[in-house]
Amino acid sequence: MQRSAPRLSRILACAAVPVMLVATGCSSDSGDGAGSGAGSAQDKASASASASATPSPTPTVEPAKFAELPQACKAITEKTTASLVPKAKNKKGTAAASTDLTSRGGCAWNGLEDKGVKGSQYRWLDVSFYRYESDPSLGSGQERARENLAKELAKVQATPGAKKLRTAAAAGIGDEATSVAYQVRKTDEDFVYASVVARTGNVLVLLSYNGAGYAGAATPTEKVIMDGAVKAAKEAVTAVAAANK
Repeated sequence: MQRSAPRLSRILACAAVPVMLVATGCSSDSGDGAGSGAGSAQDKASASASASATPSPTPTVEPAKFAELPQACKAITEKTTASLVPKAKNKKGTAAASTDLTSRGGCAWNGLEDKGVKGSQYRWLDVSFYRYESDPSLGSGQERARENLAKELAKVQATPGAKKLRTAAAAGIGDEATSVAYQVRKTDEDFVYASVVARTGNVLVLLSYNGAGYAGAATPTEKVIMDGAVKAAKEAVTAVAAANK
């Protein structure tokens, strides 16, 4: 019995070594592999979640300068409209139809001044306002107004039947303005026209003034008509700023 005990102890000790090594080895391999795989999947999931959680940057544009438009029929003073259209059918002007007065508006005056044996003088004055909002997909209100100024100017320059057309920069009217002078023959008379296309901030101001002499009355000069258009355009642009104070 004394001899067999040490021998049994040595056999058990030797038998125990491989079991521990195998157990240790399996534990180590299993732990490393599982840890690596889980970590990689978690990293990918975390990166994906982070990417989806980060919002896309929102495009920004310059805010629109003006939020309101003036009352079109009051944008030009009564004194000025009375001098430009002496015998207006409606001295307060006739407002243009609009479904959104914060975005567009207009007014017109017209009349025939009878001077007896000296004939008659006809005059027409109208003004229109267009306001543009800033939009990330379309640009700032100022940019949109500038783009439409070019389009409206092109329309005026393409007036059917226009003769002696002359285009010039109009200084001192808003941020930028252009005047167009021309003549159109109608009702057997020569009508003299003056148009001013102006921009102030995000608002476009279109003004037109024309006149003709009837029954032997002299045709108004280009200077008289253009001076009247410029005066009225300046008042209309000033009215935009006043409406936003």
